Amino acid sequence: MSSGISPYPWALASEMRSPSDRQPAKGTVVSINRLRPYQREVARAILDSVFSKKGLTFSVEIARQGGKNELSAQLELLLLTLYMLEPQNLVKCSPTFKPQTVISMTRLKDRLNDAGFGGIWTSELGYIIRLGNARSIFLSADESANVVGNTAHLLLEIDEAQDVSKEKYSKEFKPMGATTNVTTVHYGTTWDDTTLLEEIKQTNLELERKDRIRRHFRYDWQEVARYNPDYRAYVEAERERLGEKHPLFLTQYCLLPIHGGGGFLSRQQRAQLQGEHPRRHQPEADRIYVAGLDLAGEVEAEDPRTRPRQDSTVVTIGELDFSVCDQLQKQPRLKLVEHYRWTGVKHSELYARLVDILKAVWRCRKVVVDATGIGQPVFSFLRGALGARVSGFTFTAQSKSELGFNLLATINSGRLKMYAADGSAEYQEFWVEMERARSQYRSNQTMNFYVDPGQGHDDFLMSLALLVEATARYSPRGARGSHQKD
Repeated sequence: MSSGISPYPWALASEMRSPSDRQPAKGTVVSINRLRPYQREVARAILDSVFSKKGLTFSVEIARQGGKNELSAQLELLLLTLYMLEPQNLVKCSPTFKPQTVISMTRLKDRLNDAGFGGIWTSELGYIIRLGNARSIFLSADESANVVGNTAHLLLEIDEAQDVSKEKYSKEFKPMGATTNVTTVHYGTTWDDTTLLEEIKQTNLELERKDRIRRHFRYDWQEVARYNPDYRAYVEAERERLGEKHPLFLTQYCLLPIHGGGGFLSRQQRAQLQGEHPRRHQPEADRIYVAGLDLAGEVEAEDPRTRPRQDSTVVTIGELDFSVCDQLQKQPRLKLVEHYRWTGVKHSELYARLVDILKAVWRCRKVVVDATGIGQPVFSFLRGALGARVSGFTFTAQSKSELGFNLLATINSGRLKMYAADGSAEYQEFWVEMERARSQYRSNQTMNFYVDPGQGHDDFLMSLALLVEATARYSPRGARGSHQKD
């Protein structure tokens, strides 16, 4: 084919010249979906190992939305078809049952229907798909999932292997193919250098150097984009939105692993964050303002002489500038214009001041408040006083990770700017925290960002992140050009 697109996937089986000469049933259309050249390259290697009973272990890195799940489904369809007269299993696990395992099952069902097996395949126990005597067993790799006792005869697939526990895999999934010398495939994208996928990848690369048998396959977004112009446009827009050095862009699309942790903001990012506009102590007419409020912890009856500097409650005020709007994402520029900080002041004593600042002075259109733990009463009070313009944010490992990624994306895109130097204590503390902020990347593709308590506090950092969240939650009313009239 001149387009470079492969013929039907079952033709791959005949290319491998299986010893058993297996072919789809006469008259059966195995698939109407076609594989791209890079998918076929992986499929050939996997099928050769399956048919020749080599028992190889593969690692397959394909950029996000690049077709690894389709490749997996087509392999499952093919093997179920070829072995439908035999009691043979293939096993696939995903980090979670819902939604990941369910999505994989749905895709295989769709491909079976496309291939003309509608009304022939059956579902068992909610996690098994049977075609004749062959079965595809879908399992969760969650730590609490009970999966021991299953056997993989044809293929063992580990989806999103970068998110699967090494211990879970080694103790419960890998033994499923011990008696059958099963071929194993680890699919995913990169994250850091501690994941299961990275470990398998490095082992495979070492084996390749010794025996020249290819076991690791890597296709970044540019390879995928060669065959899909729409995908190229999408990823280029993501690069513009996130920034090409954003951890998610580097790992999900460039397939470049990050290494542990380190500084949260690079020198380049801090330079991007620095603005030239002056700090303001009162609003300008016809401007839109939002705010992020990070609350200090309250410590009672503690000797201040033996206590390090307390956390502060920090309010960061930002101005939304729709005249400088991101062309792809239609997001406004966010200019920091004012900071308020209180140290050692009880939350109850701040209520009146917070309402006056946020409502009377700045007339903020959206305020996001730290509503975690002791912050809940403050959020409830402000919500009652200011109404729906106030939103609460509860810090969890997942939500804080998303907050950090969004902050990085906003900085990388050039949409977030700090006011110019004014010699104030707030200005100095802000930049101290930006410089000392650290990041820690976790194996489940989340991160933590913070200032080490031994080096100071992160009140301004968290208030800034909540300000960015307030910007994301602000929705102008009316048509374009009427932003000034909430």
